Amino acid sequence: MDHVPAPPPADAAPPRARRSVLRELRETLWFLLWLVLGVAIFRSFLFSPFVIPSESMLPRLLIGDYLIVSKWSYGYSRHSLPFSAPLIPGRIFGRLPERGDIAVFKAPPLARDDYIKRVIGLPGDSIQMVRGQVILNGRKLPLARLNDFRIPLTPNYGFDKCAEPYREVIRGKFYCHYAAYRETLPSGRHYIVLDRGASQGDDTPVFHVPAGHVFMMGDNRDDSADSRFPPVPGGGIGFVPLENLEGKAQLMFFSTDGSARWLLPWTWVSAARWNRIGKRF
Repeated sequence: MDHVPAPPPADAAPPRARRSVLRELRETLWFLLWLVLGVAIFRSFLFSPFVIPSESMLPRLLIGDYLIVSKWSYGYSRHSLPFSAPLIPGRIFGRLPERGDIAVFKAPPLARDDYIKRVIGLPGDSIQMVRGQVILNGRKLPLARLNDFRIPLTPNYGFDKCAEPYREVIRGKFYCHYAAYRETLPSGRHYIVLDRGASQGDDTPVFHVPAGHVFMMGDNRDDSADSRFPPVPGGGIGFVPLENLEGKAQLMFFSTDGSARWLLPWTWVSAARWNRIGKRF
């Protein structure tokens, strides 16, 4: 009597079907790998997003602004790569920034956190603050008084960020106001800086920017931990090495006042600051 093989279990897939499933899985994993690699290359060498976390660059940048940063503007270093992977020795294709540029960089001394400030001094420059005015290479940068800058109090810029003397109500809405000035560099480039009176950073010794470094300052002069202060984790940054520069601010692609709720899609629209979107630097 011939032996009849037992039929395969009902849930066992044919070998050809199993090979097809494995091939599809392998192709999917390869696609995801190439996608991650492509995104990493794009963000490392072309463009990268950056969100403003603090008020140190008021009035040009508000908390909740989303920027596009060009990564090629100042060359590349390990800080151009995800997690500052040590794959690029030193700095390649390096270029000096221009005074007045708004740049993203890894903040000294630990070079872990991303900061954004304005370039004020280049290698070889001397810089001093006297009664709140910048003296660059022995000459005062002109300051022209402007109308006060006013910012509405919102969920991402609340009462905790605006002391009582600077609050005001306009048509039933709370605002915070600052004295504003136009500061002009020797090149003629100008921008607006804010001042709230005497503060620790208003008077400093003379700083001599060493080779391979830049001097960075926030436009909100009385609320910016920048190169005026010695490098301390979470505080001042001192001189910033050129290799710490990650890129130059180019375009604002979104801005929100912080009132949006993920589960309420209509608030995504009402929270957007539409008049800021699309602005260039």
